[in-house]
Amino acid sequence: MADVTPSQEILNIEEIRDGVLILKDGTMRAILMASSINFALKSADEQTAIILQYQNFLNSLDFTLQFFIQSRPLNVEPYIDTLKEQEKKQTAELLRIQISEYMDFIRTFVRAANIVTKSFYIVVPFTPPMFDKPSEGVKSLFGSILKPKKKDKRTLNDESFEEYKNQLWQRVDTVIQGIVRTGVRTVPLNTEELIELFYGLYNPGELEKGKPPSITK
Repeated sequence: MADVTPSQEILNIEEIRDGVLILKDGTMRAILMASSINFALKSADEQTAIILQYQNFLNSLDFTLQFFIQSRPLNVEPYIDTLKEQEKKQTAELLRIQISEYMDFIRTFVRAANIVTKSFYIVVPFTPPMFDKPSEGVKSLFGSILKPKKKDKRTLNDESFEEYKNQLWQRVDTVIQGIVRTGVRTVPLNTEELIELFYGLYNPGELEKGKPPSITK
């Protein structure tokens, strides 16, 4: 029987505190969820303006970022559950039949069209000076969270954490204020949302079934 590696050893996360990922090497990450814009529907002038604003945003940064896109099949079960509740409340037989047929249509259509949802994230890193080391490049930002590394565990005390969290949040504010000029809105993920994000990355089947994790505060 093959050995099973605990998820704690796969993830390079030491802890999640106050909406901040603290990695085992002492570096920190904040993750923002970003909205999307339909670039193709914009006029030529609007497209040019968006591109220029995005260029200005990138040129204004003095730290690296990573843009991460998560795709997964559309989960219609919560919507179907709502329709089932409405079906039970209907007194007219015809309406119950119509709701039942509509639910079958939705399920069939989503499966046949292979509809997926996309979520957009921005990873903002911060390396405390005491843990500073040569940069591994932008590709490592999200990968460093997911890929197991050799043990290099470092810790932050509460005072240091608050100081470095504030510096990380200054970077987050810079990203939020800069990218909003392109029409993209962003919001930082809190602790519970970060847990759900990583749970979903490693348990996509559970989320597709409409079973997100229950989080105890």
